[in-house]
Amino acid sequence: MKRAVEVVRACGWPAGQRADTVTLPFDDRYRRRLRMLGDGGLDFLLDLVEPIVLHTGDGLRLEEGGIVEVRAADEDLVEVRGRDAAAFARIAWHLGNRHLPAQIDSDRILIRDDHVIVDMLKGLGADVRKVRAPFDPEGGAYGQHNHDLGHRHGPLHEERHG
Repeated sequence: MKRAVEVVRACGWPAGQRADTVTLPFDDRYRRRLRMLGDGGLDFLLDLVEPIVLHTGDGLRLEEGGIVEVRAADEDLVEVRGRDAAAFARIAWHLGNRHLPAQIDSDRILIRDDHVIVDMLKGLGADVRKVRAPFDPEGGAYGQHNHDLGHRHGPLHEERHG
């Protein structure tokens, strides 16, 4: 089986080396070891030294040559908007205070659907609506990876995610 052993960040590899693409939801873009099937049928093993968050446009360098381009899959999300800049900042603060994975754009925040959080946001006056879009949340101010709270690392992490 072919093995992808290195991540090359977006724009860091020539498009002519593309062997295939792989379209993945966010949870599958933070892995160390996982069998993957490219959009064009390439069967390969992601086999990294440590888990790395993959973003759209990143490349997975195959051991025998070639790159598999990563694409973020559309997911069921909630789009959050504020009525003005102050409301938007307040909403962002409340979401950040809950340490939720969030993609912050200039005029909206994307989060995973959670009825408790959606109810809180509505109570804050946010405009919320369900959308399908790629999810590429912020990585954290201290270099943390993008993953849900409660996601343990160490021996248990390796058992669950290889």
